[in-house]
Amino acid sequence: MPEVLSFSQAYRRLLAKTAALFLSYLAVAMSLPVTSIYVIDQLHYGNALGGLAVGITFFSTILTRGYAGRLCDQQGGKACMQRGLYLYMLAGAVCLASSWLADQPALALGVLLSGRLLLGLGESLAIVGMAAWSIGLMGPAHSGKVMSLVGMGMYGAFAAGGPLGFSSRGWAWGSLGLTGFGVGFVLVRVLCGHLPDRIGGAKVALASLAVEAVGQWLIWSAATPAAALLGALLTGVGCSMVFPGMGVEVIKRVPAHLRGSALGGFAAFQDLAYGLTGPVAGLFADSFGYGAVFLTGAVAAMLGMAMVALMLAERAPEPARG
Repeated sequence: MPEVLSFSQAYRRLLAKTAALFLSYLAVAMSLPVTSIYVIDQLHYGNALGGLAVGITFFSTILTRGYAGRLCDQQGGKACMQRGLYLYMLAGAVCLASSWLADQPALALGVLLSGRLLLGLGESLAIVGMAAWSIGLMGPAHSGKVMSLVGMGMYGAFAAGGPLGFSSRGWAWGSLGLTGFGVGFVLVRVLCGHLPDRIGGAKVALASLAVEAVGQWLIWSAATPAAALLGALLTGVGCSMVFPGMGVEVIKRVPAHLRGSALGGFAAFQDLAYGLTGPVAGLFADSFGYGAVFLTGAVAAMLGMAMVALMLAERAPEPARG
């Protein structure tokens, strides 16, 4: 017979899985701010290829989310997450090998991209597996809490790994940008992780996107490092609840035996955005300067607000007719 757990037992196991996800996701977070710097400064390629080296990981997750979802549905989230963790280790070894080939830039870039592709597959399996496994333990009524803790594990790793990056403007505190983002992200998950389950995911996402737009605008217009760090913090605060908010809306619409596939498909859209952001941001930076990247981010957040507002308007009940 399957093990029956109380809520407190299931929640403790969820926290343990979150800690495991945090430690494993450092493989992604620690490499994120330095990958483009390595490609640009040591291999001497442009911003576009530097962005591609970052974004290709997320393209890999897009292509494998469906596989991860099916694996969860067929073999369970635990097996899926374990395979993801093994792939993290393999990807780290491949990326390390790239650094030994820096005197052959084309070969080094090819090896690096291969490692980043493996990292994306590992990320897909680990995150979808952890989410599906945890929702199975906690029940669909607590899916918002589960997805909030998944994000805490991921972006807590960003907060810890961010200081290892470099800064495009040479500001002494520039390396803390990802840390500010991660701190804001995790803080909101801790304080507000229950809101999608309580008041509805779409409402939470709408408010979150508004804060995110303000954060991106602040970074774009910042004249000092302090203002830019505040913008990074607000961006993290706003970004924090968009994924679980909309994820709750997805979970409501699928039967239990398809949750893994649904989560995989839903997460693929986030990965698509991450994958496109790297090379597109590199092209924008080359053409219009780094500030244009953050202005584009603010516009994207406002477009997201419009889409969520339309969704809420379509669901609103018609006023009573007298």
